[in-house]
This record gives sequence, structure tokens and C-alpha cells, in this order.
Amino acid sequence: MLSGTMAQDFCVGDLSGAQTPAGFPCKKVAQVTVSDFVFSGLAKAGNTSNIIKAAVTPAFVNQFPAVNGLGISAARLDIAPGGVVPLHTHPAASEFLVVTQGTIAAGFITSSNDVYYTTLRKGDAMVFPQGLLHYQINAGGVTAVAIVSFSSPSPGLQITPIALFGNDLPSALVEAVTFLDDAEVKRLKKVLGGSG
Repeated sequence: MLSGTMAQDFCVGDLSGAQTPAGFPCKKVAQVTVSDFVFSGLAKAGNTSNIIKAAVTPAFVNQFPAVNGLGISAARLDIAPGGVVPLHTHPAASEFLVVTQGTIAAGFITSSNDVYYTTLRKGDAMVFPQGLLHYQINAGGVTAVAIVSFSSPSPGLQITPIALFGNDLPSALVEAVTFLDDAEVKRLKKVLGGSG
């Protein structure tokens, strides 16, 4: 018989504490209730009236503290007709996407620049390995919806066009690293909120 310590089954995040690479500190077990383990936020469609005509409704640790320390999280993805989730990465997680409505064209680019892409329909699933550039596009005439799970409670996100053009990196540097001309860089910076 082992003595001394009991297994820690969960660590509901105490969001009032500081987040570290290991997550948030644990909420006191005496304060945990069943409602800590239930998240209802994925039922409602996200607002797709934006430049990309897409919305992500996250169930990450900041919205759903029960995933703290469990190595999982989820999100709802809504993409209106004509919408796109531009090339992006999740530096801290792999992604598993399941289409629940509509049609989504999706793909990813490997670190050796091999491309894997396809069209997904209701019930289809696709995995996007951690850290790789990937995208999703509405490929039909109705709003597409997917439920996405991640291998981290805090997957991170970097959207490539916003990283390049939505900041104050001088245009001359952006031109040098993208091979785009000055007029195009300035146009994209204006569209995506950058300066410089």
C-alpha cells in the first residue's frame, strides 16, 4: 500500500493567478463544482461580419478553466460564404478539425514546403500538426461550421498576414522579406492596421 500522497485528478485553473508555461495555479478543490467542468459557449454561432468573414469561439483555458493542465481545448469555427481563416499557426498545439455543417477547403504546409490540402464535408475530419502553417476556406454557399480540438489548453495563434502587415515593422523591411513592392506592402498595412 502506498502512503502519503493522493493522485491529483484535475487542476481547474484559478484565473486570478499568474499563467505560466505550466498553466494557471489550481483552484482549491473545496471550491470546485460540476459547473467548472461544463462549457456551453460552443452552441452559439460566432460573429462573421469581419474582414475574413470567419469567427472562432474558443474553449481555451481562459474561457474554460477546467482544461488547465489537461493538454486539451476546443473551439467552434464559423466561416461565412466567401470567408477564410488565413494562413496561421498554433505554436503550442496540434489541431483536429471536424466539419459539422457546410464545406471547408483546408490544408497545411510542412516545414519542407510539401502541401497537403483537400475539401472537407460534413462529418469529415482533418489534423493540422503543431506549428505548421494551415488555413480553412468556406468552399460552399452556406456558412460552414467546424468543431476544433487542440492538444493544449492554450494553443496560441499567429495569423501570417497580420504578423507581416498588422504591425509597425518598417515597410522597407517587410518588402525585403516578402519580395513585395512598396505600394503593395503599404496597401496591405492599411487594410490590416499596420504602420511604418
